[in-house]
Amino acid sequence: MIYLGIDNGVSGSIGVVEHDGLGAYYHMPIRKELSYTKKKQWISRIDTVALKLILSSIIKKDEDSNTGGVYVSLERPMVNPGRFQATASALRAIEATLIVIEDLKIRYRYVDSKEWQKDLLPKGLKKEELKIASLQIGKRLFPFIAFDVLKFKDADGLLIAEHQRRMDVKGESK
Repeated sequence: MIYLGIDNGVSGSIGVVEHDGLGAYYHMPIRKELSYTKKKQWISRIDTVALKLILSSIIKKDEDSNTGGVYVSLERPMVNPGRFQATASALRAIEATLIVIEDLKIRYRYVDSKEWQKDLLPKGLKKEELKIASLQIGKRLFPFIAFDVLKFKDADGLLIAEHQRRMDVKGESK
């Protein structure tokens, strides 16, 4: 089994954890373009062609090694009416990601950030400490990934995938 954790959004990531604990990590591929509004404004969008290439290569690896399938845990988007632009971006991102996942016929489920954070991060962290803790835990669990060289600010995608792998090992998959 190959587990993918997708930290939703244009600043998100894709974590890959195999049944034996080996992993890989990707920045969510994006492209910048002019907004659809009348005012000159640039927005970031998911590059669906690049995302499909990444996910297709993971599916191919699974087919070659016959590990039993690919499963995605997709973090629920942030929806907050008080943060309209961030919400709109998150919803555009999840829709683009879902289109690619469904086109490739990959099984998926949604996961709330609190669920995987409770499983893998220490209790009592303040909001501003979550990304730092995520990166530190990711470095401990996946020391072979070049987080600093690749300029990752957190390991959320990997930790989402690892959370799903652990749930499967315990027999607690949803």
